Amino acid sequence: MNNIKTIGALLIGFSAVLLVILAYVKTDFESQSAFGIGFLMLGGGAYMFFFYKSSAAEKKGSFKEIDKSKLDEEESRIYNIIKSKEGSAYQSDLIKETGFSKVKITRILDKLETSDILERKRRGMTNIVVLK
Repeated sequence: MNNIKTIGALLIGFSAVLLVILAYVKTDFESQSAFGIGFLMLGGGAYMFFFYKSSAAEKKGSFKEIDKSKLDEEESRIYNIIKSKEGSAYQSDLIKETGFSKVKITRILDKLETSDILERKRRGMTNIVVLK
């Protein structure tokens, strides 16, 4: 369980205890706002626990399983370079490391992106290539 889910579970537990105590005590106006806060915490905790999707930064090192036998030698080489760099690399760095032309790298990345293995994100004048 990741940190966000743990915090969500703690919020759910704390808000449930708070709501039970408030229901038992039942004071006037102050308890109405306290009930509101309790239900907001319960909702936030439920969202964190059940619906929060972890980001790519939290998934570092865990990439989508692929069948490497379907990749040719050049695609496999590109995939391994990106994987060795914790799942992301600048497209210009791939050109330097492989010695391939810009066009060849673009075509290989197009094919890998179509196969849903990686994605390119535009960063200024260059692309960052990220494994899925």
